[in-house]
Amino acid sequence: MADAPLPTLFNEVPPALLGYYDARAPWSLLGDGLDELLSQLPSDAIEIDLHPSVHLVGKHIAIGAGSRIQPGAVIAGPIFIGRDVQVRPGAYLRGGNWIGDGCIVGANTEIKRAVLFPGARAPHLNYVGDSVLGREANLGAGTILSNFRHDGAEVAIPLAKGAIRTGRRKLGAILGDGVLTGCNCVLHPGVVVGRQTQIYPGVQLRSGVYPADSIIKLRQQLEILEKT
Repeated sequence: MADAPLPTLFNEVPPALLGYYDARAPWSLLGDGLDELLSQLPSDAIEIDLHPSVHLVGKHIAIGAGSRIQPGAVIAGPIFIGRDVQVRPGAYLRGGNWIGDGCIVGANTEIKRAVLFPGARAPHLNYVGDSVLGREANLGAGTILSNFRHDGAEVAIPLAKGAIRTGRRKLGAILGDGVLTGCNCVLHPGVVVGRQTQIYPGVQLRSGVYPADSIIKLRQQLEILEKT
């Protein structure tokens, strides 16, 4: 785990979000500014045709040209979905999301109050709660970004000396550009991962700060016994 407070996360913050971003507290993207940004969306700014089985709930729903919303998806406003986004069958996008151009939200994936930079992907059976995914970040199948402590306490991010208080009771993961997770990873509330880091399948990351340009491995010892 890194001793420095925060690693390098993003090469570039999308212009629409830049005014709400604080590099010292990247979870600021999930704060009141996000509500302000989404509340300014027109009540119906959908630039594509939708299949009759796509369910729209609430107001302030924007979907850009070239996006494909497949049958059975549920999209709740307020929400911004950029251009050329794929939302696959059974996806549930709860209110309060900003999904950048070229993102993928996979089948039976749930996205709750999250920011996905352009090209980020949560393509297979994922849960993304109160989290930020940098450009081209990719979640392996079954990856969970958990956002709530069992005791309901504020999510703090431990460091080698002390901790960073976030002021949030719900906070998942902040993943830098190009972060990759393997299948069935679980990231506990309050995980920050620097850009271009790879996380091996099955890893559980406890709250904390993890460096950029790293590989995080799970070492597993198997015991194989002869049947008796």
